[in-house]
Amino acid sequence: MTGASVLFDAPGPRARRLSLIFSIVAGLLILGAAVWVIMTLAAPRTSGGINLPGMFDGSRWNIFTDPAVWGFIAEGIVATLQAAAVAAVGAIALGILLSLLRSSLIPWVRIPTAWVIEFFRGMPVLLMMLFILLVASTGAFWAVVIALILYNGTLIGEILRAGLAALPKGQREAALSVGMREFQSKMLVEFPQAFRQMLPIIVAQLVVLLKDTSLGYIVGYNEIIRNNINNLGSFYGNRYLFSLFVVTLAIYLTINLLLSWFARWLARRTASGGRKGGRGRFVEDPTNPATLLHVEAKADTASEGPDAR
Repeated sequence: MTGASVLFDAPGPRARRLSLIFSIVAGLLILGAAVWVIMTLAAPRTSGGINLPGMFDGSRWNIFTDPAVWGFIAEGIVATLQAAAVAAVGAIALGILLSLLRSSLIPWVRIPTAWVIEFFRGMPVLLMMLFILLVASTGAFWAVVIALILYNGTLIGEILRAGLAALPKGQREAALSVGMREFQSKMLVEFPQAFRQMLPIIVAQLVVLLKDTSLGYIVGYNEIIRNNINNLGSFYGNRYLFSLFVVTLAIYLTINLLLSWFARWLARRTASGGRKGGRGRFVEDPTNPATLLHVEAKADTASEGPDAR
């Protein structure tokens, strides 16, 4: 039995033939659906007694030759990135605070924090935006930002708490053995490791945060979708809605794919300990608490001798 077929039987000739047939049929169906969509969009249509050209006709895209249109689109991009950047900083700060409180050994700190986290995790982001806008009268920008901070901050807090819980108990025990207190051990030894391990997941959550800025459309914030689809669509007419939709989709995909690529790069970077070549030599810094743990581990290994390995 080969290593490739340990968990399942290797497919025989009939199974491979059926798999090939199903793959070809599925590919043809997907290709047919794509051709149908393209032909439907390219076909002329009648709306309100007016004959309109297909979606790919040049007359539906000529507004993008006007620099003023791109300037207006750029305003929406800047507004989206501005709200996402402020909310990301606030969400990370809130997540760090909630993770420390949630993992506290004091019950009257840990339990209320868990209630707060569950409350904001269960509340829809749009409902929070509307509540903040109507009750606090903060304006559209801060309604979007505060709601995104509260929701994503609780999720990042749980991510960091999971990172702390996943660390080996020997990390805390080693820190306590060199004279650190519980809080010092958590802040100087455990939390930096948990944050580095969970950093790719945090970046992935920030991608979700960026996409959730589109909910600002409902509360009147001029982010990308409201700027492009609503404002430009109302000004130039429904004739250009499809082209504006495609441009908006391309902008979101570009930004989110760049962030996703950054998350994957960060995952590889942190997996190798921040070094391009993987493992490297440990630099002993007497001011770094991790150095004390490293020195203790080397001393224990040397005292055990070669027979204890």
